[in-house]
Amino acid sequence: MAAATGYRAILEEVGGIAAFTGRFFANAFHARFEWNELLRQSTKNGYNSLALVGITGFIMGLVLTVQSRPTLASFGAESMLPSMVAISMVRELAPVITALICAGKIGSSLGAELGSMKVTEQIDAMEVSGTNPFRYLVVTRVWSTTLMLPVLVVLAEAIGIWASWIGVNLRDTVSWDLFYRQVFESLEFSDFVPSFIKSYFFGFAIGIIGCYKGFNTEKGTEGVGISAHSSVVVASLVIFIIDLVAVQITDIMGLN
Repeated sequence: MAAATGYRAILEEVGGIAAFTGRFFANAFHARFEWNELLRQSTKNGYNSLALVGITGFIMGLVLTVQSRPTLASFGAESMLPSMVAISMVRELAPVITALICAGKIGSSLGAELGSMKVTEQIDAMEVSGTNPFRYLVVTRVWSTTLMLPVLVVLAEAIGIWASWIGVNLRDTVSWDLFYRQVFESLEFSDFVPSFIKSYFFGFAIGIIGCYKGFNTEKGTEGVGISAHSSVVVASLVIFIIDLVAVQITDIMGLN
């Protein structure tokens, strides 16, 4: 009985998110688009996340280089280190880790912010005043996360590769020109495209789920915390599912 109730709750959650997504697309390209709010949200979700994403990218590149070097050295393949780190960062690590970081930072913020507006009846007040709260609050926030996450992923990749060069020079002396040449000789266009495309889906998922949780907050102020927490959990799970699907698609298409 408990299992059946759990499955029903999951299906209801999936159905609710799907309906919410359909409502987003119905309003996403409206003539009266809130451009100023989109710019404000993009600044808030993108620019304010640069430092955290940059630090994370630096640590990823440095740690991956330092940890991988002994293994490659045992096979006499230390020269492959720049290529290995670059491919790992571009294909998988930078998009997924950056998305998870943003799910924690941006997703929880969206859930808490819209949840607070919901329980304090600010959303109802917007409807009474003639403003479309969904178009103003949800559409702009989802577009901002969708557009900003690929930018943050590219930043994380660049900083991670630079950190890898620093990690290599902790033991050896390799010029930046040589390191840079090895990196881009190993990378192909097919490495960038899947990574870039799936980062849009990551950003969209973070925005939709955070807004959905906030827009449907219940139980007063206690519900705000629940919405913020569940936004992070569900968004992180969806990110892994999207990544799994993306890997299967790129494998079928021969892009791996």
